[in-house]
Amino acid sequence: MEVGVRLLGIVLRLLNFLLAPLFWFRQRNRRAVPRPPHPLLLRSAKEHATAIRSGEITSEELVIAYINRVQEVNPLLNAVVEERYRAALEDAKEVDRCLNEAIRTGTLEELVAAKPLLGVPFTVKESCSLAGLSNAVGCLEYAGRKATEDGGAVRLVKEAGGIPLLVSNTPELCLGWETTNLLKGTTNNPYCLSRTPGGSSGGEGALLACGASAVSVASDIAGSIRVPAAFCGVFGHKPTPGIIPIDGHIPTLSDPKFPNFLTVGPMARRAEDLPLLMNIMAGDNRHMLNLDEPVDLSTLQVYYMTEAAKSLALLNVDKCIKDKIKRAVKYLRTECGSKICKEKFKDLEDSVEMSVSVFFSMKDIPNMLQDPNDPKLNKSLFVELVKTMFGGAARSLQGLGFTVIARNNLFIPAARREHYEEKAARLKEQLIETLGDNGVLLYPVFPGAAHAHGRVFVRAAGVLYSMLFNVLGCPATAVPVGTAGHLPVAIQVIAAPNQDRLCLAVAKQLEIGFGGWCPPQ
Repeated sequence: MEVGVRLLGIVLRLLNFLLAPLFWFRQRNRRAVPRPPHPLLLRSAKEHATAIRSGEITSEELVIAYINRVQEVNPLLNAVVEERYRAALEDAKEVDRCLNEAIRTGTLEELVAAKPLLGVPFTVKESCSLAGLSNAVGCLEYAGRKATEDGGAVRLVKEAGGIPLLVSNTPELCLGWETTNLLKGTTNNPYCLSRTPGGSSGGEGALLACGASAVSVASDIAGSIRVPAAFCGVFGHKPTPGIIPIDGHIPTLSDPKFPNFLTVGPMARRAEDLPLLMNIMAGDNRHMLNLDEPVDLSTLQVYYMTEAAKSLALLNVDKCIKDKIKRAVKYLRTECGSKICKEKFKDLEDSVEMSVSVFFSMKDIPNMLQDPNDPKLNKSLFVELVKTMFGGAARSLQGLGFTVIARNNLFIPAARREHYEEKAARLKEQLIETLGDNGVLLYPVFPGAAHAHGRVFVRAAGVLYSMLFNVLGCPATAVPVGTAGHLPVAIQVIAAPNQDRLCLAVAKQLEIGFGGWCPPQ
């Protein structure tokens, strides 16, 4: 570990300890959102689709149920940026008319085959672009800007019959692990409103967790799907890059390495919805993943690590998360006959250096200090930091924090960047060779459960557990495995590139063994 990174980590851990009483005071109110009142809202999207085409319920009735739930919980969550409820109801009525016509003409089977999500409402992370709705992505200078067309993945879900309800909140340009910005404000965790749902897909995580969304289109560039999924007790999958289209996403970079980092993927309350959404969102690339091919868990090789390394500079992984990983390993061995492998991936101890070195080697990374009125001018970082104390800054403190990291490369010497890029390449080769087409790694998503608003500044180092797998291009799934007190606990299932089916199969099995999503009480 680099000396600068180690010193910074130690300082942040010390601050985390010293400020613990303050954050305890801020999160002492354990108020949660009410449990979903309608049993319908506890079902999976797959079950919704079946109920609609069987005539058990109409699409209009289902859309109304979700709209009512969003309107009930959003005053507590602050997750919705802009909605299209009236248009969604018209879409639902049209679906019901089409279904009746298909039944009359005997073409129902064809309609369902072409549109597997027919009549099911879904929600969209604002950065993924839903035509006609807000596309400001938390930036003051973009207030009022609308998406002119759907992002690639959103378009595919709509073509599969899904009905979009709204776009949800993110940090500024998705550059943060807490969902807050100066334009829309802060989104709350449904299990404890004084805590964060994570970021940058925090709006989606919060809505899903309380039954206000069936499934979500989200994105992940450094844990942005998996951290909110973990904090909100739902399933979130970061796909192998290059499979699901990312066109229309804000932000986007011209650097050719960017499509290897950013992935658009699904979030869901039920594990069975992940392969359904992946097949839809992958479009013509779905054959690359073979998601419909059964996975024999009795032949699966399971590797596991409960922490990246023991170091004074790293946050300790909570005991409950370590215990859940060990219990998951035991469950897969005893209940499924999976083979448990003892080999560890020692280079994960340098996850911070590898992640930062590769990420900040990209060009066109958003400059949070650029003057929107004159791109040639940059605002003063010091002045903007002072302005935050008086409410006059153009960026949130989190956005400015990203700028601080970008400017100093987290104290990693420029001369060492190539070393860590090469180390990341070697680690990727090791993972591919070791995991192959029949192995997974169980690992933390984050060192702890959801923390208090604002605590991200002293706990941001925890994203080393998720960010590196964007660098390595590995698919990874956040899987809820129970609770610690009143908060969800999750673990991460990682596979070699293009082996997403292994992640999703293990996620579904762990849902059976550990219960999966549990609504807030």
